[in-house]
Amino acid sequence: MNIRQLIEKNRTYRRFDEKHEITKETLVSLVDLARLSASGANRQPLKYILVTEPDMRAAVYPCLAWAGYLTTWEGPDPGERPTAYIVILGDKEISDSFGVDHGIAAQSIMLGATEAGLGGCIIASVKKEKLRVLLDIPKDLEVLLVLALGKPTEKVVLETLVNNNVKYWRDEERVHHVPKRTLDEIILRR
Repeated sequence: MNIRQLIEKNRTYRRFDEKHEITKETLVSLVDLARLSASGANRQPLKYILVTEPDMRAAVYPCLAWAGYLTTWEGPDPGERPTAYIVILGDKEISDSFGVDHGIAAQSIMLGATEAGLGGCIIASVKKEKLRVLLDIPKDLEVLLVLALGKPTEKVVLETLVNNNVKYWRDEERVHHVPKRTLDEIILRR
């Protein structure tokens, strides 16, 4: 798969095959991709918590919000939930600002997951204090993102944005539609 194909396949997935377990070793290999990625001033302030155990996955799940534009959807049903999470943390003893490091790390992890036949959702809408208590996260670590991972079971299609409406949506067959701006709209000067 070339880089364009990998990026096109790397969608936000919110429904998974819960029978497909993800190993800690797989998560470690994905975090290693993040470790090798760029970091502002090379400070490397990010830390990670890996969650694969079913009881811990079940406890993490209610700490997350799933799809702001899908207002009547409460998130994946049992059997469709992630089989792993990676919690991305910022170490405030290393830096008081994390810039875009966690975005770079998350994208590196998601591209690696896609290449491995997995998919996921980068979640910033997190009940951070609830998650901190649950995972016993020290106060010097800031919760930045949670990556929900699994074997995707939903179809996601890209389409051209119409009338400046950026809201993703699902059709009656549960296909997830994601509008994207055209190149002509985003390149201001050639």
